[in-house]
Amino acid sequence: MVKVRQDRPVDAEGHVDIPSWIKRIEEIAHLPADAAPMLTHACEVARDLEFVPGDKLVGWGESYSSYSAGLEMAEILAGLQLDKDTLAAAILYRSLRENKYSPQAVEKNFGATTAKLIEGVRRMAAISNLSNHSGDKVLGQPSMEQSDNVRKMLVGMVDDVRVALIKLAERTCAIRAVKKSPIEKRQRIAREVSEIYAPLAHRLGIGHIKWELEDLSFRYLQPYDYKYIAKLLDERRLDRQTYIEGVIAMLKNALADENIKALDINGRAKHIYSIWRKMKRKGIGFSEVYDIRAVRIMVESEQDCYRVLGIVHSLWRNIPNEFDDYIANPKENGYRSLHTAVKGPANRVLEIQIRTRDMHEEAEYGVCAHWRYKKSDKDGVSNSYEQKIEWLRQVLEWHEEIGGNPWDDHLPRGIEQDRIYVFTPEGHVVDLPENATPVDFAFRIHSDVGIRCKGSKVNGRIVPLNYSLHTADQVEIITGNRESPSRDWLIPSLGYITTARARSRLQTWFRQQDREQNIADGRALLDHEFLRLAVENIDYEALAKKLKLRTLDDLYAAVGTGDLSVDRIIHAAQRLFKPEKNDEPVTSLVGRASTNQADGSDVYIDGVGNLMSHIAQCCKPIPGDRITGYITLGRGVSIHRQDCSNILQLAADEPNRIIKVDWADKPEQKYSVDIIIEAFDRHGLLRDITTLLDKERTNVSAMQTLSNKQKNTVDMSLRVEVASYTDLSRVLARISRLPNISHVRRKN
Repeated sequence: MVKVRQDRPVDAEGHVDIPSWIKRIEEIAHLPADAAPMLTHACEVARDLEFVPGDKLVGWGESYSSYSAGLEMAEILAGLQLDKDTLAAAILYRSLRENKYSPQAVEKNFGATTAKLIEGVRRMAAISNLSNHSGDKVLGQPSMEQSDNVRKMLVGMVDDVRVALIKLAERTCAIRAVKKSPIEKRQRIAREVSEIYAPLAHRLGIGHIKWELEDLSFRYLQPYDYKYIAKLLDERRLDRQTYIEGVIAMLKNALADENIKALDINGRAKHIYSIWRKMKRKGIGFSEVYDIRAVRIMVESEQDCYRVLGIVHSLWRNIPNEFDDYIANPKENGYRSLHTAVKGPANRVLEIQIRTRDMHEEAEYGVCAHWRYKKSDKDGVSNSYEQKIEWLRQVLEWHEEIGGNPWDDHLPRGIEQDRIYVFTPEGHVVDLPENATPVDFAFRIHSDVGIRCKGSKVNGRIVPLNYSLHTADQVEIITGNRESPSRDWLIPSLGYITTARARSRLQTWFRQQDREQNIADGRALLDHEFLRLAVENIDYEALAKKLKLRTLDDLYAAVGTGDLSVDRIIHAAQRLFKPEKNDEPVTSLVGRASTNQADGSDVYIDGVGNLMSHIAQCCKPIPGDRITGYITLGRGVSIHRQDCSNILQLAADEPNRIIKVDWADKPEQKYSVDIIIEAFDRHGLLRDITTLLDKERTNVSAMQTLSNKQKNTVDMSLRVEVASYTDLSRVLARISRLPNISHVRRKN
C-alpha cells in the first residue's frame, strides 16, 4: 500500500480519491457547486504530468511528489477560504514548475486568473532562488537587512494577494517535507523560511501559518534549543490550547455575572519559537516566561477595562511585578492596554491583556500596528511598502467579512512603489529609488565601481547607462581599468543619475581633478550648450558675478566639477538678469514683467494696454530668448528674438514701432522651434528619433529629411513644440545620444 496522509481519502489502489477529496475541500473553503469540475481537471492534469500510466501515487516523506505538494497546498489555502482559481493554481503550480505545460495551455484550460496566479508565484520563486545564492553580507549590510530587502521586493511584485498566499502555502509544504532530508537542505530551506516567509506571513496577519513556519525553521536551525524548550513544556500545544479554552469559558461566565459585555475574548498558546525568542531578548529563564498561555479581553470602555482587571485578580492570584498599566502610561508608540500575569487554573501561569476596541484598532492598524510594536522595526520602511502591506491585509480582512470571491474587486489602485529592488550578479539585493539607473547602482555598490563604470547589462542584455531599472532586474556593471566618468552624467536632462549619493560622489571626484582641466571642460560644456540652443552674446562675467562667483574661471570650474549644472546656468541666466526700471530695451535672457500681460499670452508689454500679440515665424522665440516687440498694422504686437535680422531691420527703419516686451515668470504655453539634425544614415534612424520625441511627450508639427546617398548622411529639419529652454535642452541632449547622430542644434 502506498504511503499517503491518513486524513486524505484514497481508493482501493492507494491513489487519492479525487471526488471525495474535492468534496471535502469544497466544504472547508465553502466553494460554489461549479468548482468541482475545475478542481477535478486540475488534479488530473497535475497527476498526468508527473506519473506514467500504472504508477502508484507517490506519498509523503523521502519521495514527496509535486502532485502531493499541490494537493497539500490546496488544503492549506482551503482553510483560508480561498476561491477555486487559487486552489486550482495551487494544485497545478509545483507540477507545472517541473514539467512542460505552457502558460497558454493553463489559460485555455483553467482561465486567465489561474494562469496569472501561477505566473506570479513563478516570479516570486525566481526571486527567492536568486536570493538563496547571496552571501551573509553585501555592501556592509547584515543578512537581516538583506532578507528584509528580499521581502520588500517580493511584496512589491505582488498585485494579487492570492499570489503571496500560494507562495506561503508552497513554502509551508516545502519545510514540512524536509524532515528526513540531508541537514544542508533542511537548514537552507529553514533559513529562507525564517528570514523571508515567516515574517511575510506575520505582516499579513496569517498567524497560524507564521507560527508553523517559525517553529519548523527553529527546529532545523537550532535543534538543541528547540528540543530543550519542547522538553520543558510538559504539555503538547493542543493541550495548552484546550487549557486556554477553559480559561475563556470561566472569564465569560464571570463577566456575565457582573453584567460586563465582552466584545471578544480570545487566546492562544505561545509556540516554541516565541518562548525561545523572549528568553533570549529578555535574558530570562523558562520559568520567567509568563505568557506561555495568554488571553486577550476586549470590552467597550476604559472603565470596563479596570473592572475586568478586578475580576481577573479576584479569580486568580496575580504575580508580583508583572502588572503593566499601558492605559494610564501608554508606550512611546501610543500602545495602550492592561497587562497582568496570574496563577490560573491548575496553578499554571497565565497572561491576561485587557483593552477597548479603539485601543485594539490603534494597536493593530494605527501608527503602532501590532506587527510594528512586536517586531520593533528600527530602520523604517518605505511608504509604498507600508501601503502594499496594508492593502494585502485589508483584502484578507474583507474576504473574511464578506465571503464569496472579492479578490478581483480589490486589486490595488494608486499604490506606487517609491523603491525598487535589484540583484547583483551574485544574487545580493540592492534597494534604490524608483527610476534609478545603472550609474546609480554602480555608485551604490562602491564609489570606485561608479568612477570606472563603462557600461551595464540588465538581465544579461547591454543597456544604456541612463536606462531606468525595475524591481527584480539583475544588474551587472562593466568597468574599465582607468577612472574616466563622463561629465554628461551630471546633466539632469540626460537622466544618468537620480540619486544624491551618486551625484555627490561624482562631484567629489571631479573636484579632486586638475583645476585647469575643470576650467577647460566647463568652458567647453557651456559653449557647446549655448551654441546648440542658438543663444549668442552671453555675458559670462556678469553671470558669474550674479552667481556670487569671483571670476569667470570660477564659473567654468564650477561647471567642470559639476557643482553647477548646465541646466542651472541656463535657468540662472534667464531668471537672474532682470531689467531695471528706466533701462534700455531688454538685454537679458528673461526679465520680470513691469506692466501688462497680453491677453492669453505669456508675454508682458511695457507701457501700453492689453494688446494682442503673436510669435514671429521668422525667428520663433521661446521662453528664455531675449525678445523685442514690433507693433504691426492690424495684427497686434509681433514678438521677435532680439537678434532676429528682421527685427533689426525694422528697428532701423521704424524705431517708433519697437516696444519693450518680456516673458511672464511662468510661461504656460508651448512654442514651436525648429531644430536641425545631422547624422550618418542608418535603418531605423527616423523611427528612433520619433520614438524618443514621443517618449519625451514632445509634439512634432513638421519634419523634412534630405539624404545624401554618396556620403551616406542625412539632414533633418524638425519643428517641435517646447515650453522653455529647459525642455529644448533636454530634447536636444537626448537626440544627440542616439546612435549615428553627429550634430543636433536649434535652427538660428
